Amino acid sequence: MTKIDKSKPVMVTGANGYVASWLVKKLLDEGITVHAAVRNPNDEKKIGHLKTAAANSPGEIKFFAGDLLQAGSYKAAMEGCELVYHTASPFTMDIKDPQKELIDPALKGTADVLNTAKEVASVLRVVVTSSCAAIYTDAIDTVNAPEGRITEEVWNTTASLDYQPYSYSKTLAEKKAWEIEKSQSQWDLVTINMSLVLGPALNPANTTSESINILKMLGGGELKMGAPKMGLGVVDVRDVAEAHFRAGYTPEAKGRYITSAHDTDLLEMGAILLPKYGDKYPLPKRAMPKWLLMLIGPMANKLFTRKYIKNNVNIPFHADNSKIKKDLGIEYRPLKETMEDSFQVLIDEGIIKGK
Repeated sequence: MTKIDKSKPVMVTGANGYVASWLVKKLLDEGITVHAAVRNPNDEKKIGHLKTAAANSPGEIKFFAGDLLQAGSYKAAMEGCELVYHTASPFTMDIKDPQKELIDPALKGTADVLNTAKEVASVLRVVVTSSCAAIYTDAIDTVNAPEGRITEEVWNTTASLDYQPYSYSKTLAEKKAWEIEKSQSQWDLVTINMSLVLGPALNPANTTSESINILKMLGGGELKMGAPKMGLGVVDVRDVAEAHFRAGYTPEAKGRYITSAHDTDLLEMGAILLPKYGDKYPLPKRAMPKWLLMLIGPMANKLFTRKYIKNNVNIPFHADNSKIKKDLGIEYRPLKETMEDSFQVLIDEGIIKGK
């Protein structure tokens, strides 16, 4: 049981990120002072939307410089905070050096933030943005999990530096977080293990999340001949922000929380957009056969290795999201609302062009 004082400031690392921006907005709307740690506090393009959110809310925002690979760089932002949100971590699949681009920032950044929290006497709770990727690598892992679905008890054992290094980075980072948590008794740790996050970005022109690339793939014509029925979980970015907020301020919150609203697949996600956007955008209307993907997948996209296709295509994703509903009272938006709101932002920004 950890009660956080709402009159005290709250630190958010990677505060201008896709999920973090909505979390910061929520905190500001609740009248809370946010210590926003970002790589460059002078980059108006990256933080302007947060200043706007602060100007239209009762809360207050203060910017601090913080870098995942610079030890101790988050200490100034953390001083005086009872609650720390560590959201900063790279989410990209387009990488050349997984160790340098994914593992190091995720692992070293998490270790640095949590070790700093041991030095700052005011900290009572740390909420780490983890991922369902720390629980599973491929859809087949959810099928093979006890009772055919992943729960908070399950850990990813199939990712590696060579196969799905993003999932590997999230697994190592979260394990490190729990290891550090056990080494002290000053603060408690809660993790938000989210599936694929979609929904409108507050700063779409400067959002680097892989989520935007998936939407571009669906609406940009890459999959107009057919989309693979690739099992995955989806959750709305606004619901993820709410989950973070409640994980921080619910005294009883504890442990890991799977934050995933819908068990779905790539074809269904495209199909949901057809009624509203199908006449103007080259959305997929049919499933791409697995055998065809096996032939052309590895050539079309380096992520679509034969192993990846075998483990994910035509295989359902199943996650048990009952714990977060019970403990934190989270209710999820319909998938249609998430998909349409996400897609509309990309159209409005000119990121996706019509036929």
